[in-house]
Amino acid sequence: MKSGEGCGRSGQGGFARQGTDGKMKSDLDDRQEIAGQLSHIGHKILVLSGKGGVGKSTVAANLALFLGEQGNKVGLLDIDIHGPSIPKLLGLENARAEGLEHKILPVSVGEHLKVMSIGFLLDRSDTAVIWRGPMKYGVIKQFLKDVRWGDLDYLIVDSPPGTGDEPLSVAQLIQDVDGAIIVTTPQELSLIDVRKCINFCEKLRVPVIGVIENMSGFVCPNCGERVDIFKAGGGAKMARELRVPYLGSIPIDPAIVVASDAGRPLAGEGEGPGAAAAFAQIARGVLDYRREKTAGLPGWAGGGAELTAKTPDSISATDHKEDQMRVAIPIVGGKLSPHFGHCEQFAIFGVDAANKQITGPETISSPAHEPGLLPKWLSEHEVNVIISGGMGSRAKRLFDEQNIDVIVGVSSDEPKALIEAYAAGVLTSGENICDH
Repeated sequence: MKSGEGCGRSGQGGFARQGTDGKMKSDLDDRQEIAGQLSHIGHKILVLSGKGGVGKSTVAANLALFLGEQGNKVGLLDIDIHGPSIPKLLGLENARAEGLEHKILPVSVGEHLKVMSIGFLLDRSDTAVIWRGPMKYGVIKQFLKDVRWGDLDYLIVDSPPGTGDEPLSVAQLIQDVDGAIIVTTPQELSLIDVRKCINFCEKLRVPVIGVIENMSGFVCPNCGERVDIFKAGGGAKMARELRVPYLGSIPIDPAIVVASDAGRPLAGEGEGPGAAAAFAQIARGVLDYRREKTAGLPGWAGGGAELTAKTPDSISATDHKEDQMRVAIPIVGGKLSPHFGHCEQFAIFGVDAANKQITGPETISSPAHEPGLLPKWLSEHEVNVIISGGMGSRAKRLFDEQNIDVIVGVSSDEPKALIEAYAAGVLTSGENICDH
């Protein structure tokens, strides 16, 4: 394809169709056809960012692969017309889309993932696409209308940064979009643009599934020291201020660079430490959002679960003086860690006892293990309650000094179940299983 030519031309990209009267079908007809085409897709999720260079495409690719590895049928649509990254991230730089019966066939990756990008329609990967808004709108409409996705559980849409033509077009063309995942980095310069992105979603009535903070701290592989190169916690704080869900943080991890350059995202390498574990935890949050949405519940990702009345002889939110609580649960592999100091991440929930709401979780990678560090670190994240399987007496004293209540002796379970039990007043604790 030559620079500036559209996918709707005759020849290699000639997938656009005309009506029986020889005129191009109207936009209304196209929208109706898009609705019919997308009716075979269970959930449509946009991945947005207010600023470039935050790792949005990396998040989209890893999320799509992880969802596919869970047995879901997933489509990944790259609508970054000027700088498509998905072909490189998935090792598909030499792949080309084919046509069949006036439809575009997406490129398959394994059994569960189908991918479409403008990169699959270019003669060379370094070809510049020099298009104005109407041409970009046309090709995005064609990707939604004419790509033969088939039956999918998820369609993940990777958008270019900002709030311009591409994200606006796709948000308006997909009439029943489930919501948007918004990617940021911790520094204020990025957060300013992300706030605009959230405002964009509000104006278009696109729900915000959650915010992800990428490049959130670096842990030295040699000495274990954590360095917050771009600061840390800005995404979580902003999410609280704007009252939108926070899905978690992804650390700076050299493995991301190696895997991306090799066209093998971390999600395809199995779960491991660092960024791989963070991607997996975020994807589980998206799966939880789907389950809650399908069940007709308020929406776990930032929802507002109803709190039931307190049960006697149980531990609950109403046992504390403050109405607003931040509850941290140490987790390993998505479940409660037997000892808080050995966890990979912390799932942090907000409990509003007065308004009977639960928000979260914010999933934050644990800092490098250092005696006495965690109480102060959790206090900086505004935590005032911690639920743990076990904790040493010295650590408990340090938490007391930070005015953080500690609940120990809790049986291993998923964080969601624990926080619901705590909020409802039915969380029971037993013997401290790790007192050293």
